Parts: sequence; C-alpha cells; structure tokens
Amino acid sequence: MTSASDSPPTAIDVRGLEFRYGSTVALSDITLSIPRGRITAFIGPSGCGKSTLLRCFNRMNDFVPGARVSRGGVWIDGVEIHAPEVDPVELRRRIGMVFQKSNPFPRSIYENVAYGPRLAGVRGRDTLDAVVEEALRGAALWDEVRDRLHESAYALSGGQQQRLCIARAIAVKPDIILMDEPCSALDPIATAKVEELIRALRETYTIVIVTHNMQQASRVSDLTAFFYLGSLVESGPTPTLFSNPARKQTEDYITGRFG
Repeated sequence: MTSASDSPPTAIDVRGLEFRYGSTVALSDITLSIPRGRITAFIGPSGCGKSTLLRCFNRMNDFVPGARVSRGGVWIDGVEIHAPEVDPVELRRRIGMVFQKSNPFPRSIYENVAYGPRLAGVRGRDTLDAVVEEALRGAALWDEVRDRLHESAYALSGGQQQRLCIARAIAVKPDIILMDEPCSALDPIATAKVEELIRALRETYTIVIVTHNMQQASRVSDLTAFFYLGSLVESGPTPTLFSNPARKQTEDYITGRFG
C-alpha cells in the first residue's frame, strides 16, 4: 500500500485560479496539484482552457493584451508566480516550453541549442560543446546530427526539428517542461520517437503535456486532468481516469460521445 509520505512533492500548485481574456472568463476556479517528477496530461475539447492553463505556468499569457489572473494563483516552490516581484524571464528559464509546431531558430543545429546557455552566461567553446552534446543526447538526437551540427536546423525532418526544440529547452536545465500538442504536426513514426523521449525525460523533469490525442495521454502520462468549458472536471491517475472515470462527462469524452 502507498502511504501519503510516498507521494511525490508538488511541483505546481494551482489554487482557485480564475483567468480572463478581457471580460471573458477562460478558466474558472481551477485547483490542481501537479507532482514533481511525473508526466501530467491535460485533455479536453478545443477551447476548454487547457493551453491557457499551461501558458499560465510560465506566464506566456503575459504577451496577450487584456489577459490576467482575476482570482487565485499558481505557486511554484512556494512562490506565487504572478506576484509583482517575480521576474518572468527568470521564471521561463526554469520552465521550458515546447510548442505545437516545431519552431527552430534560422540558425545551425548547434546554435539553436547553444542559444539559451549563452544567454545564461555560459562561455567557452569547450563548455558550450559539452552542453550542446548533453542536450542533444538528452533529446535522443545526438547520433542523428553529430556530423551535421553546423547545418541549418531547417534541414532536419519535422520530427527531428521537434526533438531539437526539446534539446533547446533542456539545454538551460529547467525544472519543468511544458509541451503544447508537441506531436500534432508529426507523422506516426516521428510521434512514437517523441513519445519515447517524453517518457525518458520523466526521469529528470516534471512534464506537463497538452494533447487532443487521448491514446497519447494514456500512453505517456502518469496523471490526467480533463477540462471542459474552462473548468476542471476531474483529475487523477491516468489508468483510473481512463478505465473508471468518476464523472459521466469524462466518460462521454474519452469514449468519443462528444468533443
């Protein structure tokens, strides 16, 4: 039997969060604990708020005019991340992000990975070489690009570009990695490679993934949270939520009755 003391510590603590775009409520009264060292999947139909919540965690919503937390908040390591004293740039160094569409910089493979460490003050060619290799190995890409490091990142396939973006995210050694539909633009073979990589990264990072693909959520995640119309319907261990959901709304969604 697993005791409470065996539960992993909380990485992200969402408490009564209400989030608005102007006067429109996008998230209503969200309370959710995301454990450290686990993969948590957000599922739900388009427009349900799952990507908005993901972008709250590294304050990417700050770039949207009129977007704001109107009630509650998000705590990471005991700090409310929307507090005035929190530096969002420093926050984003600790919380990496991988987007739906791979977005490599128009630079070489090497420079894509070295970019973040350079901004963080890493100097010296030998040190940068080691950081780049470590990140590419961590993204399961090193063996495929080791002889092509100074080619354009655009020369890579779509799946390789997405793994390069993952390498770029982990090069600055974040605590948490956010992934917003990371496989939606990939073919099944590339998707399988990225999913395998996500499972491997779980050993080192806390990962939160937004996905429309419920099979993907069931394959890669430890916990799943189901959202609908800006509300959290239910969350729990992935096997339980998919095999024995507590709410009929969840059952209807995962069985394809709506959404």
